[in-house]
Amino acid sequence: MLTDQDYPFYKLLFLFLVSIFSNVFSAISGGGAGLIQLPALLLFGIPYYQALALHKFATVALGIGGSLRNFRSYNSDLLIILILLIIGIPGVLIGSSLVMIISNEYLYLIIGLLSIFLGSYSFTKPDLGLTIINKNIDFIIWIKFIVFVFIIGILNGSISSGTGLLVTILLIKTFGLDFLKAISITFFCVGIFWNASGAIALSQIGVFPLKILIVLLLGSFLGGLLGAHLSNLKGNKIIKRFFTFLCFLVGLSLCLKFIREAI
Repeated sequence: MLTDQDYPFYKLLFLFLVSIFSNVFSAISGGGAGLIQLPALLLFGIPYYQALALHKFATVALGIGGSLRNFRSYNSDLLIILILLIIGIPGVLIGSSLVMIISNEYLYLIIGLLSIFLGSYSFTKPDLGLTIINKNIDFIIWIKFIVFVFIIGILNGSISSGTGLLVTILLIKTFGLDFLKAISITFFCVGIFWNASGAIALSQIGVFPLKILIVLLLGSFLGGLLGAHLSNLKGNKIIKRFFTFLCFLVGLSLCLKFIREAI
């Protein structure tokens, strides 16, 4: 449910600029918009579940903006996309239902440490995600992929921050994709469909400020479009640097959040 609550123009403008910046950064590196956008919403005094829902609605616009330039390239990855949607979305819905039931602080710590690990792994593997590697994918690998997709879906529904990075690295490691291809699929599946499902589920809990939602949708779409354009210009090396840096940033942020909430 939406409410037409008034906010000062300068606050809405600030949130719009924050949204563009965070989503440009996210579109280049494959995730992490929630690291900046979600705390900005919480600073507005919006309850966590509402801020998470607003962020997810906005990230749908990011996914659309980030996917437009690469839409034609998805034909060769239809099976991967179908698994991400069919297995991931139920996980997102389960995670969204847990938001009001469980404490998220230990999940913050788990994803924070995992993000730092991913950043370290990316840093120590010079060739990771820079070229497409043809891999023989057997039945066991597909099963592992399905299990990880479901788990990440649950985390996406309950926390959001950092889960796009997990999907990106999962696609690279499982199928030998490069960063450009992996990020493109992540934005299409996670950015649009996972986040839309989570946002709709969370929207049943309470009311949401309409003006903030409009500002976030516009900023996210423009940020995603600009970030996707910059990604295609700069190529995989610069994307990998952004990805590695963002993994460390997300990891440290979530670990600090765990410490603050645990004290």
